[in-house]
Amino acid sequence: MTQEEIDALINNSKSGKSSEPVQEQDAVVDMPEFPSFDTADSASRMLSPLDPKIEMLYDLQLPVSIELGRTNMLIRDILRLARGSVIEFDKLASEPVDVLVNGKKVAEGEVVVIDKHFGIRITTLVDPADRLRTNRR
Repeated sequence: MTQEEIDALINNSKSGKSSEPVQEQDAVVDMPEFPSFDTADSASRMLSPLDPKIEMLYDLQLPVSIELGRTNMLIRDILRLARGSVIEFDKLASEPVDVLVNGKKVAEGEVVVIDKHFGIRITTLVDPADRLRTNRR
């Protein structure tokens, strides 16, 4: 578009006149094509339990622990602990507990009681990419 055509358009819009469409060069723009990205498919490739490369890891035992909360105490207060003592944690009773495997957080859950035994109902899993990122540190 030339400067004269731009000025004519501006003047026509200010005066309220309808302008004729400016003829532009015919340009054909093809829509870009992107490969489909399926997050479920990529996650299944990364964590496939049928992958023979990780089959040798199936028999490894790792410590699994549940963290209700944390606190800092003075040694004198720890030495005063007795049966019936109450220790206050940094989490509320309604907050989810952390599920740790080999000391690394892998999930969050809520405490449940099943036939007088405690259990954990997994509510959220930590993203595998985040777990790998923390392992590299």
